[in-house]
Amino acid sequence: MMEIIFFVLVALGLASGGYRLMKGPSAFDRIVGLDTVNIILVGVLLVISHLLQSSLYLDIALVFAILAFMETIVFSKYIGGAK
Repeated sequence: MMEIIFFVLVALGLASGGYRLMKGPSAFDRIVGLDTVNIILVGVLLVISHLLQSSLYLDIALVFAILAFMETIVFSKYIGGAK
């Protein structure tokens, strides 16, 4: 029962982050929406790893988190115009 509640709340979080990603008034809002979605997905991977008792999902979550962080940095520098 707790898993169902968790995944419903995660779906609501993904929906709100996806809305900010698609309808954000500025590019920075879209970057924040993308980062929110990435953080939620990393959390979902960690919970799935715990539920399935598999460390493979921990490795996937770690790689995804590193790539998501780099993605946020690159987009922020591109939008901000830093060299």
